[in-house]
Amino acid sequence: MLSLLEHILSISARRDRTEVSEALLDGLEAMAMPYLRSLRIFRIFAGVSRTTVFESAVISSEGRQVRNSYLPEAEHCFNIELDPLLRQTRERGFAASERMPDGCDRIVLPIAPAGIVLFLIDIQILESAPAENRAYLMALVEVCSNHIALLDYGETDNLTGLPNRKTFDKHLFEIMGQSAPDDPANPGAPRRRRGVSGGQHWFGVCDIDKFKLVNDTYGHLIGDEVLVMFARLMRDSFRFQDQLFRFGGEEFMVVLQPTGPDVVHRVFDRFRETINRHLFSRVGHITVSIGYSQLRPTDTPADVIDRADEALYWVKHHGRNAAASYEELVRTGGLKPRLTRAGEVELF
Repeated sequence: MLSLLEHILSISARRDRTEVSEALLDGLEAMAMPYLRSLRIFRIFAGVSRTTVFESAVISSEGRQVRNSYLPEAEHCFNIELDPLLRQTRERGFAASERMPDGCDRIVLPIAPAGIVLFLIDIQILESAPAENRAYLMALVEVCSNHIALLDYGETDNLTGLPNRKTFDKHLFEIMGQSAPDDPANPGAPRRRRGVSGGQHWFGVCDIDKFKLVNDTYGHLIGDEVLVMFARLMRDSFRFQDQLFRFGGEEFMVVLQPTGPDVVHRVFDRFRETINRHLFSRVGHITVSIGYSQLRPTDTPADVIDRADEALYWVKHHGRNAAASYEELVRTGGLKPRLTRAGEVELF
């Protein structure tokens, strides 16, 4: 019981999903030993046509690995339909199990704060594992679910369910492959892992055109419905690896995984056209203006936001309902290069 309490305290001390996954992995391993055969933590990414699972942490005969829960790696992702037990657990929202050919019990437990399954815990233990050990495993998963619900409350926008501005600032350092400093209030917590490095990540600002007119004409309740639907269309339009945020008001942010300049323009323009075609209840058609820029290794949140904002303002002053790249506008003379902190002109 003392060990269980220690692991509960360890989980509750963590402040993001990667750290929580690591603490949960430690606790589950301790509670299942010596009966444990394998342990996997999957993060769920629900899409329109398929649900993808990402193996964010694992203990197996091949060793132990904890990956960044916010930046899914394609080689560790697969369609949930390929694993019926995972699919069954997600659909029903409660634990499922099966007996394996080697005599082990495979148990899948959901982490589902607010009734939405965000993670699946896949444990294989010997049939001889005592009921007490199994109960401890379920207790830890329940504690973890409650803790993630609290974390999500501070990280997400209450209206749309998208991550908020605070979350964007925190995860930009992950995306750029930088390490955050140790938290002095929590010296026992591990340092943040390095995110994806190299490649071309892109950052976009999406601003609903003339949204004030929507609020003034139809009222804020209808305006909120537009924002909720806009966020849903964002989720449906971008890849599960891409990160979406609401900064407030009618402004939304997108961080795209590495891709080329031609592809990124098609992605943003396809989303713009999706919004343009959609018929919003009571309001009809609306449009969106998008400015975007490439993320650079030395960027701060302010740097990349400023560049994307400049491209957005250019779109706003040239007819709206378009997507424009800061780098392309500089190259073609539509915008002047910004100055760096040292006062030197940007070089591309």
